[in-house]
Amino acid sequence: MNERTSPLEMQYDKLGPRVAEALNRRHFEAVYCPTPAEAVAKALSLIPEGDTVCWGGSATIDALGLLPLVRERFSVIDRAEAKSAEERADLQRKGLLSDTFLMSSNAISEDGQLFNIDGNGNRVAALVYGPKQVIVIAGMNKVVPTVDDAWTRARTIAAPINAQRFSLNTPCSVSGTCADCLSESSICASMLRTRICRPAGRIKVILVGATLGF
Repeated sequence: MNERTSPLEMQYDKLGPRVAEALNRRHFEAVYCPTPAEAVAKALSLIPEGDTVCWGGSATIDALGLLPLVRERFSVIDRAEAKSAEERADLQRKGLLSDTFLMSSNAISEDGQLFNIDGNGNRVAALVYGPKQVIVIAGMNKVVPTVDDAWTRARTIAAPINAQRFSLNTPCSVSGTCADCLSESSICASMLRTRICRPAGRIKVILVGATLGF
């Protein structure tokens, strides 16, 4: 194993286990993985054989290269295979009854709370209820000190970048700055703070000692 000696990696390695402990106190099942490769192996190990797997849009999961491995091993519900908007919406609804749902988080506070913003709502809906388990994979760049910082990160960093990623017709897609808009295309339609996992252990959180996603 390569020694992790960069200042950022060293900081992640010190903070990551503490945040995982905070998440576990809130009844999440959390672990810190120093490297992306370890995070991918951990995620795959958490998915039982025979599970049907779905996922929310996630630059983090894409960067990890996890989905091709999931497709090789498990039955999947993939909205990208839809041939129409109606079929895509139907697949998203079916995903709410998948066995395992994969996603990231827009922000995580150091005291172990998840913060997510969603335009269509399928990702936050799955996090709250439906799939037998949810696996959240997040780079340590998503971790911020306080609850207020988490809201700020989700609204002013994650949302404008994702609005541009999806070419949405929103003020933040034009300016790069949150305008607290009322646009029909707003990516901030639903905002969710998950302060406790219930039932205990349903939501698994893998913190990765790397900069991943937005």
